Amino acid sequence: MALIESLPLLVAPIASLIASAGIIVVLLDGKWKLPLDEPNDRSLHKRPIPRIGGVAVTAGVVVGWMMTYSRVSPWLLTATLLLALISLADDIRELPVLFRLFAHFLAAVTAVLFYAGAQEQGTLQSILLVVALVWMTNLYNFMDGADGLAGGMTLLGFSCYGLAALAEGDASMAAMAFSVAAAATGFLAFNFPPAKVFLGDCGSIPLGFLAGVLGYLGWQSSLWPAWFPLLVFSPFIVDATVTLIARMVRGEQFWKPHREHCYQRLVRMGWGHRRTAVFYYALMAGSGLLALMARMAPPVWQIATLVTAMFIYVSIGVLCVIRWRSHWRASGE
Repeated sequence: MALIESLPLLVAPIASLIASAGIIVVLLDGKWKLPLDEPNDRSLHKRPIPRIGGVAVTAGVVVGWMMTYSRVSPWLLTATLLLALISLADDIRELPVLFRLFAHFLAAVTAVLFYAGAQEQGTLQSILLVVALVWMTNLYNFMDGADGLAGGMTLLGFSCYGLAALAEGDASMAAMAFSVAAAATGFLAFNFPPAKVFLGDCGSIPLGFLAGVLGYLGWQSSLWPAWFPLLVFSPFIVDATVTLIARMVRGEQFWKPHREHCYQRLVRMGWGHRRTAVFYYALMAGSGLLALMARMAPPVWQIATLVTAMFIYVSIGVLCVIRWRSHWRASGE
């Protein structure tokens, strides 16, 4: 690999890590009036926690991307910053749901029209991509409810993107992905249980958006098959999607905050934040390793990998439901 190509691969993630961690240190020095996540009856934490991690992560990503020299479209950067700024405003003072959702669609449409090549995809595929990006944006936010969870998913998930891109010789995409992972690492140092800061919507919303966009672009660039991003981020996708569908079937107001995700139930059943985070880290690392091993395998092995992953998730889901019902009967929670 040429030096000019490998330099951003080394420098960009380091800059992202330093920027992310450094900003959090500065913000926590006591001189700033920070937005706080106040505990309520749906929270898993017991005391107010600053919601400023997303500011640091987003800044870290931008710093790293500025050192990758290429591949970072101004439209992708614009869409990401748009989401971060509106989400930051929501962290400070809650915005209407429809306004936030409109911003998510606007960012997704911007990325598809000006970065993902809507002209080459056709109308139907572009619409489906926009919907998928909006869902990925929101499900990441849904899963940001326990200490260390979203930060760990970001570190592991985007690292898998980076390793796959690196294996295919795409140093630019690898640098972009590793920069996101490194920015999350700087945040995770302060978010691992017990958390000193939370990610907030300013972090979780842009990260979900980027997980979708980079996953799609890697597929379009033949760096990995279409299912690869889905398996890499499957711990979040499966938990959030199944929970949403279950709430819709029960006729509940699925868009409102709740504590019914599998990870939330594990914490409530006595696992605590640390044990739950470690369990999800193992699940994330396992799904990412499966995806990396099978991405260029013959089709039959790719199918076998996906079937195996599906069986594992069904088994975990069934066990979680059984344990939860037992806990609910015993505690009445």
